[in-house]
Amino acid sequence: QVQLVESGGGLLQAGGSLRLSCATSGSIFSINAMGWYRQAPGKQRELVATITSGGCTRYTDSVKGRFTISRDDAKNTVYLQMNSLKPEDTAVYYCNEKAVQGDYWGQGTQVTVSS
Repeated sequence: QVQLVESGGGLLQAGGSLRLSCATSGSIFSINAMGWYRQAPGKQRELVATITSGGCTRYTDSVKGRFTISRDDAKNTVYLQMNSLKPEDTAVYYCNEKAVQGDYWGQGTQVTVSS
């Protein structure tokens, strides 16, 4: 059974930094693309960043230059380094794994940025 567990969320002031982690199990992590999504209150879930098995990354425009996605295949873990955080980054952040058998999601971790 594939499981994804996010951690690292919290409450902080604008301009601060956080690093989210997503530890996975039950899949062949190294061959799967991984992603971070977020959902703010009253809004649809949106893509934040993705990383392929080969390390190619993609970001939504609003986080380019501030967020960095990375992966450690030895630890079956994907990270999201978030710098220069803004109040509009406030959301529940979800980890996603695109496996051959389908998409898997974590339970989410709350990030709240105060002004």
